[in-house]
Amino acid sequence: MGVPAGDVYLKPRVLVPTRLIHRGIAQLQGKNGARDVDSARATARGTARQPAPIGAVLTLTIPLRRMSYTCLTIEVADRIATLTINRPDKLNALNDVTIGELGEAATALRDRSDVAGIFVTGAGNKAFVAGADIGELGGQGPVDGRARAIRGQQVFDMFSRSPKPVIALINGYALGGGCELALACHIRLAADSARLGLPETKLGIGPGYGGTQRLPRLVGVGRALELILSGEMIDAAEAHRIGLVNQVVPAAGLRAAGERLMGQILERGPLAVALCIESVTRGVEMPLAEGLAMEANHFGILASTEDMQEGMSAFLEKRAPAFRGR
Repeated sequence: MGVPAGDVYLKPRVLVPTRLIHRGIAQLQGKNGARDVDSARATARGTARQPAPIGAVLTLTIPLRRMSYTCLTIEVADRIATLTINRPDKLNALNDVTIGELGEAATALRDRSDVAGIFVTGAGNKAFVAGADIGELGGQGPVDGRARAIRGQQVFDMFSRSPKPVIALINGYALGGGCELALACHIRLAADSARLGLPETKLGIGPGYGGTQRLPRLVGVGRALELILSGEMIDAAEAHRIGLVNQVVPAAGLRAAGERLMGQILERGPLAVALCIESVTRGVEMPLAEGLAMEANHFGILASTEDMQEGMSAFLEKRAPAFRGR
């Protein structure tokens, strides 16, 4: 797979208004000492503008916005964007074009002020995403294979690192890259007809879009190795039992279940939601002490927000809060 020379791929980041960062640091100053202020400043700076780690391969540029796609559809209603992989004739398999468009869409949705949460699903009623496009994988060599894997990992990382909640609505087969895409979402809801798995070893390869890393973090090493090494599919009930999906619902009620859960999340303080997502997704990659320090810094930053004052007042006044993301 050829990759255009000189292109750069930007890793997503949690965006917190600069005024909150400075306000939070100012309020910490003098209370906890310069050491804690320096730690808060470093965490806030990382929260606001965290660059992607530099790898040894070239990756693709993703434009900030595009209104139409070849392999995706996007619909926005009630502050929720529904991103649909739209290749039903191929069971929504991920080809290179689809991966590129997923990255473009993730960037655009992160930046849209009318979008507060994201659903990811597949077109039709057979597949969420049935895997990668085998026709493209068959001709790759070692350099192309590594570049393709890193590119897919970076795109999926955009969903994992999104400051806006991302819920996978798994409406059918979620295999290989499809299972890995679901793993990159913050929460997974599955139709009772869904089937999930990482069957790459049956093709003489392994997962390349994050499956070997995200799956054991979610279900444990033993269960992850069983699924990866056997390459076998499991049904939605088993996926729920081992913690791979959060809920299993009748297929006809999948969208409604997603809307109920997303509606609950969007009623919460948006800055708190964004920083909680970051604390969890970054924290699992850190030693405990570093994760706790990040949590404390986020707690301090949020204490400087108007949303915190509104939330506390609403609780005491026994009314629903009206958060403004400030």
